[in-house]
Amino acid sequence: MTRDRLAAHRARRQAGAIEMQSISQAPSSDRPYANNDHAPNDISTMSGFYAEVTSIQQSISQFNANIANIADLHARSLNALSEEQSTANTSQLAELTDSTRALSNDLSRRIKALQTPISGITRNDAEIRKNRITLVHGKFVEALQRYQTVEQQYRQRYRDRVERQFKIVKPNATPEELSAVVNDTEGSGDGIFLQAISSSNRYGESRQAYREVQERHQDIQRIEHTLAELAQLFNDMATLIEQQQEKVDNLDTRAAEVDTDTKRGTEQVEVAVGHARSARRKRWICFWLTVVVILVALGIGLGVYFSQHPPGSSSSSSSSTATATA
Repeated sequence: MTRDRLAAHRARRQAGAIEMQSISQAPSSDRPYANNDHAPNDISTMSGFYAEVTSIQQSISQFNANIANIADLHARSLNALSEEQSTANTSQLAELTDSTRALSNDLSRRIKALQTPISGITRNDAEIRKNRITLVHGKFVEALQRYQTVEQQYRQRYRDRVERQFKIVKPNATPEELSAVVNDTEGSGDGIFLQAISSSNRYGESRQAYREVQERHQDIQRIEHTLAELAQLFNDMATLIEQQQEKVDNLDTRAAEVDTDTKRGTEQVEVAVGHARSARRKRWICFWLTVVVILVALGIGLGVYFSQHPPGSSSSSSSSTATATA
């Protein structure tokens, strides 16, 4: 019976080792996101802006895939049957956490860069940019919230595991001792655990429990570091959306001012056109008045002249003068 159990245990260990080896030899397409380098897109043009938004959405999908892999590695770490499996899980989890951290920082930087002021764009293009930025911002925040939830859940599971391991060494542990060991406040957890081991009659099992507790403390510290970084990213994203709204408000204000100036300019042009038409009409009036005055003066002059010099008087005078001479 003992041999059967031993054989079964060895079989589980071998199966776990084979599974871990298959994970480590997975194709590069299934590997965690490790390369954040990408050709920058010229977001000053709308085509470049669309390309960058599409690239960011693809990176967010990779970020979500990393989160799922992190949750899986957390579960494997809690269910590891041997120290080799636990070590392999810890190494992969640390590597994946680092690459995911780099990816999240890169995403935050690229989303911020989308808000770089672009001069000379139309109001319609500005509205399109605002909507697309809001879309990728919302997706990234949802991914951050998902990551935060995963880390919080497994932090609590690690703490529960530490508490169970300590109870193996000291079943009658007080709540204060449990809290000190789980939270390792001021480094007092190790002292309490070692003291419990020295008074335990299950030395081998106690030492194994102590090693696992140390590993869990490292996992908890790594998770708390990640949660602190996520909190900072949340603050950055909240600030980003506030700045975006402020820029949109400024754009609306400038657009309203442009509309007002345009209307005022149109009104001034209409007034100027009216003045020009009135001046032109007055000039024509003056012209025709001048023509009329000239014609009247000419008529009066001609009338006076002809009244003093009738057309027949000149010929009569010439005839009289000729008769007298004869």
